Amino acid sequence: MRSVLILTFMLAAIALFGPALAPNDPTAIDIPNRLASPGGSYPLGTDAMGRCVLSRLLHGATWSLGLAFITSMIALVAGTLVGLAAAMGGRLVDWVLMRVTDSFLAFPELVAAVVIAGVLGASTWSLVFALSVTGWMRYARVARGVGLSLKSRGHVVQARLAGLSPGAIARWHYLPALAPSLIVVWTGMLARSILFISGLGFLGFGVQPPTPEWGTMLLDARVHLRSTPLLMIWPGLTIVVTVLAINLTGDALRDSLTAEERAS
Repeated sequence: MRSVLILTFMLAAIALFGPALAPNDPTAIDIPNRLASPGGSYPLGTDAMGRCVLSRLLHGATWSLGLAFITSMIALVAGTLVGLAAAMGGRLVDWVLMRVTDSFLAFPELVAAVVIAGVLGASTWSLVFALSVTGWMRYARVARGVGLSLKSRGHVVQARLAGLSPGAIARWHYLPALAPSLIVVWTGMLARSILFISGLGFLGFGVQPPTPEWGTMLLDARVHLRSTPLLMIWPGLTIVVTVLAINLTGDALRDSLTAEERAS
């Protein structure tokens, strides 16, 4: 648990301070040193334009992790609101909101994100919108399930009889109970967002060049796979390690919360 959290904190620190640690300008072109091997002023070598791979990875961490955090937080807020509305509303509200949720779940998330990003045009904000629209449903399901289990609890019934507004009841009674489950779901969705952002970048629908992002780095390196495989290995390995660390953190949090529930 401790080692996983340390790795996750290191990734967060790289996302925040990576650009300051970069040894070179990630967009500076150095044609004489194109496709250079690791060493010297280019610790991980250079790409086809002579740009420092390490610097692009560090700057790309800010984009990949930052965009994943933004999209997952938007989806978290939207899904929680929908789930609470379904749980606290009447049967009609619950039925309508859950059918809408089921309709969104019927489409594969990545395919739907590609379609939305393609319709809106390739840009960073199209990417954020596409992933936010396709990522809120699981939060809604969890929020509704926990909310329905709390609806008949004594303290919630007393708060309702005391005349508290639905907003106050949700804030003081529902959200504290929802937080542990939503945090576990959020860690998993954060990892999925990183994969989706990288995937959309590789398909050309994500962050646009010359901005460094791990998916676009894979896209640029694909034509040099045989001659310079390290160009694809570095960003690919970075994505794998990051997603693995976040997933392990989510598993550790789930196990910790499960142990606390059993102890109580």
